[in-house]
Amino acid sequence: MTAFNIVRFRVKPGQTERFLEAHRNMRHPFKGFGGGWLVRSGEDTFCLVGQWRNFQSIVNARPEMIGLLDSMRDMFADLGSGLGVTDPVSGDAVVKIPAAKPAKRRAGAARKTKAAKKRASPARKTRSSS
Repeated sequence: MTAFNIVRFRVKPGQTERFLEAHRNMRHPFKGFGGGWLVRSGEDTFCLVGQWRNFQSIVNARPEMIGLLDSMRDMFADLGSGLGVTDPVSGDAVVKIPAAKPAKRRAGAARKTKAAKKRASPARKTRSSS
């Protein structure tokens, strides 16, 4: 079953570009990692969302992930409330929410729309000869 991990960070002032560059250049060596997104959630706050083959893949990768975080720890500001510099959560996916599919447009509908626009436009005045 697909699993996800989400980690929230606050980057110290002046460290944002270095933090982003570190993630742009990162090649995850984690077995079972299916890719992810780094999301800016505020001026200096970010969330990393990772997709995994299954929850056990996350468990197995934790020592490597902690090592990776340790290499960046100097860039992080404390989140407060006793959290430290990261706020991680992870778990199995339970519901996939599909994107809405755009409605298909029928060929006849386009012709009808053009005709309706013509009818709605103000009538043109014609010159009459006197």
